[in-house]
Amino acid sequence: MTQVNTQFGKVAVLLGGNSAEREVSLRSGQAVLNALQNSGIDAIAFDPQSRSLWELKELNVERVFIALHGRGGEDGTVQGALEFMNLPYTGSNVLGSALAMDKVRCKHLFKSAGLSTAPYTVVDAKKGFDAAAIMGEFKKVMVKPSHEGSSIGMAQASTAQELEDALANAFKFDNQVLVEQWITGREFTVTVLGDEVQPVIEMTTPNGFYDYQAKYQSNTTQYHCPADLSEQDTKYLQAISLDAFDLVGASGWGRVDAMQDEHGNFYLLEVNTVPGMTEKSLVPMAAKANGATFEQLVVRILEQTL
Repeated sequence: MTQVNTQFGKVAVLLGGNSAEREVSLRSGQAVLNALQNSGIDAIAFDPQSRSLWELKELNVERVFIALHGRGGEDGTVQGALEFMNLPYTGSNVLGSALAMDKVRCKHLFKSAGLSTAPYTVVDAKKGFDAAAIMGEFKKVMVKPSHEGSSIGMAQASTAQELEDALANAFKFDNQVLVEQWITGREFTVTVLGDEVQPVIEMTTPNGFYDYQAKYQSNTTQYHCPADLSEQDTKYLQAISLDAFDLVGASGWGRVDAMQDEHGNFYLLEVNTVPGMTEKSLVPMAAKANGATFEQLVVRILEQTL
């Protein structure tokens, strides 16, 4: 019989929501909910798509585990509402969430702080753009809507026409789109838990890049944890990841994605403040490599609200 854990009081797991990542969030939230309940914590599921956050007070919830991905959950808005309601919550605060979610401003911050990141330009839906000139400068690019996660709306382009098509699709999600120099090389992620970095994970996929399908639907994606890197490279990647995490004001827990080109240079991609917590997710994988079970990981994240 699971021992009842009363130190947290009643915990609401926020899941689902209205973003393009709703389906992933439902899976993350259910996994977190199960882990909390298995740890003897009084936890309930709460989907803000169908109920008002004010109900949290009526339900006598004492703290919140945010498992919402994307807009409305990861961008500072729900964090602001919970601050207003005086409810402790997991993860980054309003500013850290908002900055990390904004890929364009993240890139500006990395660049101004001298952290290694791929060359880029920003295209605004309202201002027009010259696709041929962009391709002339970069040759091959990655197109990313500024405020989406889970690789939603992302595409690669090698010609002006492909860029125009990719931007037309990206503009369905966002008015500002990041167009980044394509990097051929290895893809990594570094989990930050509290102020500690976890073992580095390398992702390999035949998809061309680690896209939505590779993340959530594919059986061909391979994960290497800890990644096959020299001790020097591992420490360097972990250090710049922690720098990036701190730079955007993130806190509590999260994930920093990076790449290494064929010359061995590392480039920061982005900071995720509410990464996936499904059975295929990377944060639980890194924690496991560090000796923590999924339940221990979830409780440790929740402990940061005490």
